[in-house]
Amino acid sequence: MSNIKSLGDPNPKTKQSNKFETLSLINTFPEEVTNIIDVVDTDDNIVFLSSEGKLYQTTGKNYLEKLKAFENLPPMKSIASGYFHFLALSNEEKPKVYSWGKNTQEQLGLVTGKVLIEKPTLIESLKEQNIEQIFSIGFCSFFLNKKTNVLFGCGDSTNGMLGKPEIIENKANLQKLHENVANVFGGHSDHTLMMKTDGKLYGFGLNSSGELGLGHKNNALKPTQMKLEFPVEDISKIRIAYRLTSILTNDGKLYVTGSPQSTGVGRDLTEFKQYPQFIKNNTIIKDIGSGYELFVILTQDNEIWIQGRFNDFNSNNSSVIRKIQTRTNLTNDLSTYNQMKCCDENFIFFLKTNSYLSQDLEKLLKNGCFSDCDIQDIPVHKILIETRIGKSFDLIKKYLESNCKLNEIQDLLKWIYCDQMINSKRTNEILNHFGIQDAQKTKLLTNDLKQLLFDEQTSDFKLVVKNEEEEEEEEELYIHKFILAARSGLFLNMFQNIEENLQKVKDYSGKSLETIELLISFLYTDELPITADTDQEFIKEEFEDIVEYYQLNPTIPMMNIFEKCSKI
Repeated sequence: MSNIKSLGDPNPKTKQSNKFETLSLINTFPEEVTNIIDVVDTDDNIVFLSSEGKLYQTTGKNYLEKLKAFENLPPMKSIASGYFHFLALSNEEKPKVYSWGKNTQEQLGLVTGKVLIEKPTLIESLKEQNIEQIFSIGFCSFFLNKKTNVLFGCGDSTNGMLGKPEIIENKANLQKLHENVANVFGGHSDHTLMMKTDGKLYGFGLNSSGELGLGHKNNALKPTQMKLEFPVEDISKIRIAYRLTSILTNDGKLYVTGSPQSTGVGRDLTEFKQYPQFIKNNTIIKDIGSGYELFVILTQDNEIWIQGRFNDFNSNNSSVIRKIQTRTNLTNDLSTYNQMKCCDENFIFFLKTNSYLSQDLEKLLKNGCFSDCDIQDIPVHKILIETRIGKSFDLIKKYLESNCKLNEIQDLLKWIYCDQMINSKRTNEILNHFGIQDAQKTKLLTNDLKQLLFDEQTSDFKLVVKNEEEEEEEEELYIHKFILAARSGLFLNMFQNIEENLQKVKDYSGKSLETIELLISFLYTDELPITADTDQEFIKEEFEDIVEYYQLNPTIPMMNIFEKCSKI
């Protein structure tokens, strides 16, 4: 069962408005594909990336046909697209970059005269670079070396789309564009936003509608600092569409500049403004997405608002933001979906992606590290099973081994460790037996693990931390070895190399008790406990340091870490 839903017509040729108003689950993937983590599109095709790192591409804007995977490629970890081309970054120790699609402006970075490359092709000139992030706009491609913070690029430099004042003749040659770059944001547009290592946000490229928020409509041939009415650290997400830039803040406020054409906002804005519809009702925005001439908003109440062209649905009012009325109950359908992606004017996709917590626990399920019992010879962790199911382990084990097939037990464990429903019907039947109804909404992994946080009764280990407020005093924190080992490379090495009968160990990081408590709270819940009295700047600085020191999941995006904060 796929984890992706769509809003739109899966067969654009039908053009029947009732199709546009219905959410549908995509089931055209091969059976082994249970988790799509990203989707991007060009004017011609859609590409999906699975959690296994496989790429699936459509043939035209119709995903009803069976999707086909590209073969003979290493696992991929990220994808990007411009107007007519795709990029993919491999998930290897030394990542490789691939490109394919139309090469009209030599945006593929390949030394070739071909106008069309049909399959992902290695960009040889980037093999020696430590590229960790890929981006694209229009007819341009960008590649970021995260170790040196150097941004490379290729393609069309007209109107400053590469952030270079000069026109680059040999477009396919990889150019060293900018230094001290921390992040880049692109889309189906001719302008780009770039965050420098100084924490400031810069824009460059086409600005004829004010899409760079610079206070004027002159193109920016080189990176120019943007005017914002809020601190950069308050930014949660940035989405870019044709002649439009949108920014979502951590508190759910939405700002736009450029050409939103929305009633009450105005056209061709040169500075960021909020939609009055959402200010008036104090609406919290959960997510935003953009296609070429399509901008989509998902509210905290799971209402969908769109602006721009979306199939033929309300095409006469494409310049006005409007709420989509669907025949399904959106609150129920979308409450567990946490990402939104737009594909040009045909589809809005909703993804249910793994948290960093579930990613780490999935590895624990596979390797059985620090397991203390088993079900059908599968190594498991007793306290996690009991916490998730709410019954004694012996009772659970007896029922499963007597009434369930091996693959059904494996599917249930996938839900216990990763919050994933593979065979949702059978898994829910098993959970119903234990008194759990509608598990995907009522039993979240993060909520269950909160019960174990610093719990003396269930813990199997103590971490001794120096309390700086009390001179020589030390504090003992109650922890569970398997959780810390699953989430931190440092703790994993520590627990694997201590004596088996040892029940506590001292933390030698030199960090304060407050910092260690923050770390452990994040390891259990993927959240940071933020209150009105918390010094958020202190937490940000401390957490960036401990992510590296304790060898946490390297894919955690530090810019968006405060999306994980629980505001108490």
